[in-house]
Amino acid sequence: MNEADTRAQYTDPQLKQSGWGEVDGSKILREHRITQGRIQVGGKRAKAEIADYVLTYKNQKLAVIEAKAEGESPTEGAAQAKAYAQKLNLAYAYSTNGKEIFEIPMKAKGEKIIDRFPTPEELWNKIYSGYNDWKTKFDSIPYEDFSGTRKARYYQEIAIDKTLDAVAEGKQRILLTLATGTGKTHIAFQVAWKLFHTRWNLRRDGSRQPRILYLADRNILADQMEFLVSRLPRDRRPIAA
Repeated sequence: MNEADTRAQYTDPQLKQSGWGEVDGSKILREHRITQGRIQVGGKRAKAEIADYVLTYKNQKLAVIEAKAEGESPTEGAAQAKAYAQKLNLAYAYSTNGKEIFEIPMKAKGEKIIDRFPTPEELWNKIYSGYNDWKTKFDSIPYEDFSGTRKARYYQEIAIDKTLDAVAEGKQRILLTLATGTGKTHIAFQVAWKLFHTRWNLRRDGSRQPRILYLADRNILADQMEFLVSRLPRDRRPIAA
């Protein structure tokens, strides 16, 4: 039995049995493209990095799964799963041969064989049990993808999530540093988007919509944000630039 057959006959039913894709708010991203592939000499790209499965719940990526053929060891895909989980900043990685499931906590010890995949709620609680309600509120707001034309890259999602985690923890000063061309404006927009829709900065009048002031030291940077905001209906615009 090859890898594709193993996924179809074993892994997919196991995930369904644990509620993935069945429980409201849970999704299975199959053949999830993590990167487009490094640009090489001559403009060609190297092979893209693609995970077999990424599990999401409440608009948050939680774990990656690498599935190998039935005849392989359940740990055969462990190194690959770890590499993908590290790149995506995920708390859990799994490697499976369809018959056995190898669980890898990325931020703690305790790699082990388990008898089933955790349910969406079980995995969520294992990762976020110590967070306050603002974490849940921020995650309840999906990224704005402008009708599928502008999706966040994996490292942008990490930056957005870490920024909002800091906000949820009550931190007053947050600094993000990224290289030119990596999408700082897009990151700033998504952070503002989630703060806007959760009404985070309103303390007295929760019925009105908040406004966010966006400052930039060059007109071209302000113009980039203005362009993103202009693509939204006027009543959905969170920023006054």
